[in-house]
Amino acid sequence: MEYTMNIKLLENECWWGGCSDDGIKAPFCENSEISRNLDPNNTYNQASPLLVSNKGRYIWGESAYTYKIEKDELVITGIKEKPQIFEGGSNLRETYLLASQRFFPTSKVAPPKEFFDGIQYNSWIELMYNQNQEGIINYAKKIKEEGYPTKGVFMIDCGWNDYYGKFEFSTSKFTDPKAMVDELHAMGYKVMLWTCPFISADTAEFRYAWSKGYLIMNKWGLPSIKQWWDGFSSVVDITNPEVAEWYYQQHKYLMDKYGIDGFKLDAGDGHFYSDDDVIYAKTDSNGQSEAWAKFGLRFKYNEYRACWKAAGLELVHRLRDKNHSWTDNGVAALVPCQLAQGILGYAYTCPDMIGGGQFTDFLEDQDKLDQELFVRYAQCAALMPMTQFSISPWRVLDEYHNGLCRDISWVRMEYIEDILALTEHARKTGEPVVRYMEYVFPNQGFEKVIDQFMLGDNILVAPVMEKGKITREIKFPEGNWKSRSGEIIKGGQTLTVDAPLDVLPIYRKVND
Repeated sequence: MEYTMNIKLLENECWWGGCSDDGIKAPFCENSEISRNLDPNNTYNQASPLLVSNKGRYIWGESAYTYKIEKDELVITGIKEKPQIFEGGSNLRETYLLASQRFFPTSKVAPPKEFFDGIQYNSWIELMYNQNQEGIINYAKKIKEEGYPTKGVFMIDCGWNDYYGKFEFSTSKFTDPKAMVDELHAMGYKVMLWTCPFISADTAEFRYAWSKGYLIMNKWGLPSIKQWWDGFSSVVDITNPEVAEWYYQQHKYLMDKYGIDGFKLDAGDGHFYSDDDVIYAKTDSNGQSEAWAKFGLRFKYNEYRACWKAAGLELVHRLRDKNHSWTDNGVAALVPCQLAQGILGYAYTCPDMIGGGQFTDFLEDQDKLDQELFVRYAQCAALMPMTQFSISPWRVLDEYHNGLCRDISWVRMEYIEDILALTEHARKTGEPVVRYMEYVFPNQGFEKVIDQFMLGDNILVAPVMEKGKITREIKFPEGNWKSRSGEIIKGGQTLTVDAPLDVLPIYRKVND
């Protein structure tokens, strides 16, 4: 049975939420072109059954629903349960906080500060499937040699083991993984490994998990073999507490033996599951994705890309793989989609890997990348809660553009105290670290501004996200705004400011 609500939009009413991937289309106002089915969440990124209005209304559903705008109506269709509409607050911020406190209150725990007070480095685009000890150590050493910040997190990505479900380093690629991890620790990094809920079929680990009843089964009583981006694999039934504990112990083995600090918990997307899966819990595809997200609470150092109803928790989230492009699936999506994560209750966020995380963009002609784009990517990410490099800029860029990436990394370090204070505030309140202009300055005409953002309430950041641009049009709120060069801008106006390739426009609100 379906449950449909036709909600008449109020005057100047707009809505935000649903899924972070729709950030590029937000907000959803009269005549907006938006139509989304969240059952299952097939966006490869975070989603929640939440929509929030700037006119004191919000919608929540215990299960997924569809939403779309038809002229001056928001049409909500509950697929399995009836969503509810609530009233409260007078603007986006007040209404978001009411929804947060009621349906996804903060756990009062934040991820460790190492995620925020340095730089993250990830080996994926640099080494792709050829993860190996020599390559990882050489990469880490070059970070310091090239003058980049070395404090933070180092992630070893997919390809460190021989196949999925084998919780041991590949001996052909890693001669002494414990020594490697020790060396990375000595360099100042926490070390994380890529993992997923899949087990390669027809392996010893698969046969063991099948014999123990640890796998998702199909209706014919056989292990369910799922197609995902790396082929066909079985999946652990993480909704079963016994299975979750067993799977945790496999990960803990790596922590105990090699000193691994945590895990990048990939896959687990709702669309990799099926509603007719035979599993322990009575739940659907999104529910299994939710269970995979909550599995990560066992690890202080975690990172997720795909989540369902995991807001308010001490989980680290990143945007899905973005292209090495200026398009809405590249650098232009970083600010809008990062903002969308925040309004869904995912406060501890990281944009995609600098330069792009879609590995197919880097298979050929790495010496012909768009160097301007790479720098603007780095600037766009610099004042997000977290920032992450993968492909090494010193290898694929010339000296000038590599220097600009290095410089903006150190600019980030100037704002670490602000970022740490805001993550602590998020821990206490559930508020986003990165905020919509409309969130901080309600009912002042900022509802459709999604290409600049507020870091907290007082720092305005306006990255350049168009090729060839050396100026930036910025809409300033009321008040006085001080640039990094010391210039004071009188707010309440839209100005075009200089933004050559070596400049990220940043302004701090100051007293009159």
